[in-house]
Amino acid sequence: MKLFIREHLPLLAFTLIELLTVLAVFWFDGYDHPLTALYALGLGLFVFAGYLIFRYATHRGFYKRLSHPVVSLGEFEQRHEPSPLPSALSELMETQYKQYQTMLQGWERKHENHLTFMNQWVHQMKTPLSVIEMIAQEEEDERTRSIAEEAERMRRGLEMVLYVARLDTFEQDFSVENIALKQLVNETVHEYKRYFIRSHVYPEVRIEDGLYVRTDGKWMHFILGQLLNNAIKYSAGSGQKVTISAKADGHEVILDIQDRGVGIPKADLPRVFRPFYTGENGRHFKESTGMGLYIVKEVIGKLNHQIELDSTEGEGTLVRIHFPK
Repeated sequence: MKLFIREHLPLLAFTLIELLTVLAVFWFDGYDHPLTALYALGLGLFVFAGYLIFRYATHRGFYKRLSHPVVSLGEFEQRHEPSPLPSALSELMETQYKQYQTMLQGWERKHENHLTFMNQWVHQMKTPLSVIEMIAQEEEDERTRSIAEEAERMRRGLEMVLYVARLDTFEQDFSVENIALKQLVNETVHEYKRYFIRSHVYPEVRIEDGLYVRTDGKWMHFILGQLLNNAIKYSAGSGQKVTISAKADGHEVILDIQDRGVGIPKADLPRVFRPFYTGENGRHFKESTGMGLYIVKEVIGKLNHQIELDSTEGEGTLVRIHFPK
C-alpha cells in the first residue's frame, strides 16, 4: 500500500493542478458560480479516486511482491496477473529465473567434474608416493631419509587438497560417534613423529583414559594434524615441547594444544582464520599457505564445535577446541 501511494503521489498532484487550471480558465473568463466549480472539482476527484481504487485492486499482488524482500528463488515463479504490466514483469522474471537456473546447473556440473578430477588425481598421486616411501625405507642413509621426509610433506599436501575438495560435500562425508580422545591424539602424534624428531620438538600428551568426545574421527584427525603441523613448524629447532591436554569441564570437553614457538603477532590474531592469510610469520616461513587454520575453522563450525586461539609473540600459541557433551 505504501509503495502504491508513493508511486501515485505525482499523479495526484498533476490531477489537482490540471483541475485547478481548468477552473481558473473558466473563472478568469467570467464564470462566477463557485458552487458549481466546487462540484465539478469534487466530481473530478471522485472519478480520480475511483481510478486509484481500480488500479490498486488490479495491481495489489504486484505491489505486494515489490514491497517484500525475496526469501527464496522460488518466489520468481510466474503468477497469473490481471493487468498487462504485472503480467509482463512476471514473465520477464520467470525467463530470467530459468536462465539463472540453467547457468547455475552448468556451474554445478563443472564444479562436480572439478571435484571428481581432484579426488582422482590425489588418489593417483598417492600410488607413486607410496612407492617412493617404500623405496626410501629400504635404505638407511641421509639421502633416503631426506627423500622420505619430502615424501611425507607431499602426502600431507595431498591430504589437504583432498579435504578441501570435500568441504562442499561435508554433509555427505561425515559420521558422528563417540571417540576416545587420547587414542585419537596419540594416533595423530605418531603420524607426525618424523616431523617432531626432525624439527627437534617433542610431544607431550596429557589426556586421561576414558575421556570421550562426540565428533567425526576422520575430520578430527585431519584438524589435529593441521594444528600439530603448525605447532611443530613454528617451534622448529627450539627443543621445546608441544603439549596436548584435555579436561572435562561441565557440559563440554576442552582440548588444548600449546606450543612454545615464535607465537603470532598481535596485529595478525584477528585474521588468522581467513583463507590464504599468512601474516608476518608467513613471510619468514615460506611453507605457509594460509589455508590450514581456515579449513580447521570451517570444519570445526560444521561439526558444531568451537575453537579459540591465543598467542603471544615470542612465547607460543594456544589453540583450544570445545567439544559439547
